[in-house]
Amino acid sequence: MTKETAWSFLNGYRGKFFEGTWPTLSELIKITIDRYPEKRGFTLLSPRELLLTYKDIGEYINQISQYLRSIGLDKGDKIGLTGKNSPEWALAYLSILSMGGIVVPIDYQLETKNIESLMEFADVKVAFIDEEKYDSMGHGTLRFKEKISLSPNIENYILNKTSQKEIDINAANSNDTAAILFTSGTTGNPKGVMLTHENLVSDCLLAQNNLHLLYTDVFYALLPLHHIYTMLAVFIEAISVGADVVFGQRIATPVILNDLKTAKVTMFLGVPLLFNKLIKGIMKKIKAKGVFIYGIVRFLMGFSGFMKKVFNVKVGKKIFKGLLQQASLYDIRILISGGAPLPPETFKQFNELGLDFIQGYGMTETSPIIALNPVEHFKIKSVGKILPQLDVKIELDEGKKIGEIVIKGPIVMKGYYKNQEATYEIMNDQGYLKTGDMGYLDKENYLYLTGRKKNIIVTEGGKNVFPEEIEYYYELEDGIEQVMVKGFLKENKVGSEDIEAIIHPNYDYYYEKYGDIVKDDITIRVKEEMEEKRNRINSKFPPYKQVKRVMIMKDPMEMTSTKKIKRFKVNK
Repeated sequence: MTKETAWSFLNGYRGKFFEGTWPTLSELIKITIDRYPEKRGFTLLSPRELLLTYKDIGEYINQISQYLRSIGLDKGDKIGLTGKNSPEWALAYLSILSMGGIVVPIDYQLETKNIESLMEFADVKVAFIDEEKYDSMGHGTLRFKEKISLSPNIENYILNKTSQKEIDINAANSNDTAAILFTSGTTGNPKGVMLTHENLVSDCLLAQNNLHLLYTDVFYALLPLHHIYTMLAVFIEAISVGADVVFGQRIATPVILNDLKTAKVTMFLGVPLLFNKLIKGIMKKIKAKGVFIYGIVRFLMGFSGFMKKVFNVKVGKKIFKGLLQQASLYDIRILISGGAPLPPETFKQFNELGLDFIQGYGMTETSPIIALNPVEHFKIKSVGKILPQLDVKIELDEGKKIGEIVIKGPIVMKGYYKNQEATYEIMNDQGYLKTGDMGYLDKENYLYLTGRKKNIIVTEGGKNVFPEEIEYYYELEDGIEQVMVKGFLKENKVGSEDIEAIIHPNYDYYYEKYGDIVKDDITIRVKEEMEEKRNRINSKFPPYKQVKRVMIMKDPMEMTSTKKIKRFKVNK
């Protein structure tokens, strides 16, 4: 008897809606429209309310894709897409794919010249552009065949221009490129990652082997949709099962909490920075109620975590119902962290409060999900269990237990656009993609990360130190907004490094803590407290992993769209 999988439903549509192993994204959305025509698919709460069913979504996709064909676009043409998270962005994305085009999503927060430069490199012919940048784009060396505004008034969105005559669609195949995504890496120049329909659809459905999704789920699209993490793990996952996507407009705590509560969000995906701040805020409110109450709550959290881990009995949501309702988290079914390693303590505390909190691991070049922690059998220190149909190995140096993670499988990219040299560089001799991440696998195929290969600090004794494992502890400290741990060359010691922590403090925290005192005094107190934190955190590590100095950054460090610090060198 054939075992049921999360993608078994495709068997009823193979030969009717698609051929082969995996449908294209266009075929996948058609299947969902057939399964759940009256189910709500897209929701916008502010600055205006908009609710679209999957039937509505299908009609708009048809109209917009017909318009794109009417202006001369065909299969394989590259179409740019840059704008804030919105139903219009999502409709444009699906419509480009529906007419056989290749979507080129770009971070709308970049400067106009940088957006145009990326679009020019990608040979974009037509672009959907956010209203804020619409007038300023297309006047330089990049000339569009047509600019299309991502107008918030959906009734006027292309519809008045749509041809009344149906034009034939030259549909894409599963192995055709669906999207060219520019990496927002923490170092180096962005590269155009070519992902096929098979890459995206297979990753979406294989991930559901480790994470059970429901058509009744409500996903919250808060992080930018142009980034592969939100694009796949929120947007494409949701539409694959007929779930609702709520489009978040701003990463501001009051707005987020209101959206979560109003929309009754069940699936909340974020990055460690966001979850670290959220749990710190919750614990701070508990501490404010006094030592006695705080002690009781921590005891109950420990009891809840024990019952869940050992007996798989979930009592936390009942115990902490009031607290979770106050934090607008009670309706949450699953919290998922990705984009960067998560401090184990954050993972542990959310689970103890009764929320299923898991983390995953991946990269743009793998569509992105490689591993995901199953809710029913999670491991706190692991980034997840390897997805089925993937061949993941650890390339070990002689005598080492930790090595570089390499991967083969249907989720691995087609290559870098117009950059064959970089494509060759990222593949090893056996055809595995080199992730650049270091880690190890356990006997149950769970993956554990230790850090980025290029970030390793080599100390005087030849010891390797991963800055990420030290950064965890600083991120959980009050008064720290950002931290980057790195190596610096010791005086007269070529090839040997000591460890430093570059910190941008949360000055609002210190002004609130110390009141109206002179700013210079604040700076002095910040330095004193950072030294205290350094000594306390150092006590958790052996001497070779201890931070030797702290450097205070007055201004925030530059971050990627997934809130990772862009690593840099500091002048000595």
